Amino acid sequence: MTDDVENEPGNDDGDETDTVVSAAASQHAINADPLVSIVSLDFKTKLHRRLNIEDIKPAMEAGQFVWIDVDVGQADEARKVLTRIALCEPEIIEDALTREPATQIARYDDYLHLVLSGCRLAGHKFDLERVDAIMGESFLLTLHKGQPVFLEAVRKSYIADFVRFAQSPSFLLYELWDHLIDNYLAIHKKFEERVEHVQAQLIGEVNDKVFAEASELGSDLLHLRKVVLPARAVLTDLSTRKSPFVSEATQPFLGNMVGTIERVLQDVLVDRDILSGALNNYMSLVAHKTNAVMSRLTVVSIIFLPLTFLCGVYGMNFDVLPEKSWEYGYAYFWIAVVVITAGLVWLMKRNKVL
Repeated sequence: MTDDVENEPGNDDGDETDTVVSAAASQHAINADPLVSIVSLDFKTKLHRRLNIEDIKPAMEAGQFVWIDVDVGQADEARKVLTRIALCEPEIIEDALTREPATQIARYDDYLHLVLSGCRLAGHKFDLERVDAIMGESFLLTLHKGQPVFLEAVRKSYIADFVRFAQSPSFLLYELWDHLIDNYLAIHKKFEERVEHVQAQLIGEVNDKVFAEASELGSDLLHLRKVVLPARAVLTDLSTRKSPFVSEATQPFLGNMVGTIERVLQDVLVDRDILSGALNNYMSLVAHKTNAVMSRLTVVSIIFLPLTFLCGVYGMNFDVLPEKSWEYGYAYFWIAVVVITAGLVWLMKRNKVL
């Protein structure tokens, strides 16, 4: 966000001086409290400027929309700031400070309370980042710990969209969801790359570690689906249910995003199917190779079984074995061996065993 104030063309030098002073004072206030960022937006004049806490209510009374962003990483300081602002119920503050990320929506008389769950890559996995968005008629209050990835993206781009396109405060709601979905798409893209990597590892020489990696990846894909699934339900609610805090002009754009989330959910299922199919193909290949080896061993066993029987018979310690006294008994034995072996090979080839 820029710290400068954008004025309409034609303002005199006195207005420019006031703008510089106001911007300097606001910047001093922000520097004094780095956990809080406050911006006022005038949708008629397209002006936006930094505020301090004391300016919030006067700006709202003057018809401006105020975005208050609070980092609740330092819980005690955050409680003091939010109590001073007094724009939402205390239980919402405690919920933002203590509960785990889970996308949901709650409706109050004076505002909407949205819990958005973003993702931050951490190695091969991802961590969830919770952002509470309290949307009122003249304010948006966002609460978070640290710097969520998708919220940082909103901060970098929302002013340009505000100046060019915004007609109502609902555009901020659109910006939040737009960048949240982009965040989901980016995480899913990384998972797709992991699926392709595991699929490539299951071809040729296979390391046993790939099975653990595939199992972990399948679990991560399921985790991502559990994160995205409630986002679809909340976004559908916002795009279809009338609310004084979401303009009817914004709802169709939110509705279009539902289709994008549906695509992410379907792609996650496809990735799981591809991963499962790759594993099944590999196991089928292993089973085929095992069957081929067992077939060869079976052929050898079939051939040597009658030969083993002959050896067993003539290896017995009986005193009378007439064949041993034959002049050509040894030759007869080998003739029998050759005949039996040749006969078995012929039979197996005829029956397509070999």
